[in-house]
Amino acid sequence: MMGRIIRMKNYVDNRDVLRWVDRMLIRLCARYADYRVFPVFFDFPNFVQKDDPSSFRLADNFSIYPQFMFHLRRSPFLQVFNQSPDETAFMRSVLNVENVENSLIMIQPTLTSFTFDKEPEPVLLDSSSLADNVILLMDTYFHILIYHGLQISQWMKAGYQEQEEYENFRELLEAPKAEAAELLVDRFPVPRYIVTQHGGSQARFLLSKLNPSTTHASAAGFGQPAAQAIFTDDVNLQTFFEHLKKYLHTKVL
Repeated sequence: MMGRIIRMKNYVDNRDVLRWVDRMLIRLCARYADYRVFPVFFDFPNFVQKDDPSSFRLADNFSIYPQFMFHLRRSPFLQVFNQSPDETAFMRSVLNVENVENSLIMIQPTLTSFTFDKEPEPVLLDSSSLADNVILLMDTYFHILIYHGLQISQWMKAGYQEQEEYENFRELLEAPKAEAAELLVDRFPVPRYIVTQHGGSQARFLLSKLNPSTTHASAAGFGQPAAQAIFTDDVNLQTFFEHLKKYLHTKVL
């Protein structure tokens, strides 16, 4: 609903829209968030009772709201760099007419992981979901993307999927294709279908959507395999949430 009520025509600069989204998020959290309150010790008359910002908690029905606002701020509806005005207008018009389920996919795409030792399962839209031995299927509504990890792509180049003794590998490769085909059949307008791999130029469509919890600039990024590090200076979800809690504690409460 927040995505639909953004009044684009009333703003000349998209930065005004971002500030409006931030204000709405702050107001909601200030109204409905709970904090643990430190006890007052009457032996110390100068003691000032304060809330504990680390205990910030939203009710279950609002718990993932900040997460969706984080992805909305990074979505093509608000971030129009490297995007034509026609593309922006098209995406915004589709958002205004689609149902809630499809609108949520546009704002926060779904990500499914395929591996040898597990059934296909939804995973976090996060750089931590990248791994050498997985295949990822991402649905942004406008794109259906299949991403092969480094090890998977190396096996494909070696032609293992064409050998009888590696039938399980061939089945693993076919599983995301079958699921993507089901999405393409029912979707209108038809999404762009992309198949890419680690290091591929079109992997940028996936990397741009992931929460950059591990980057080239973070300590975790240097300690992780290259497939898990995203080269970006964007703020990650954890940092965004920490700043939100601190702002609420110092400015609103």
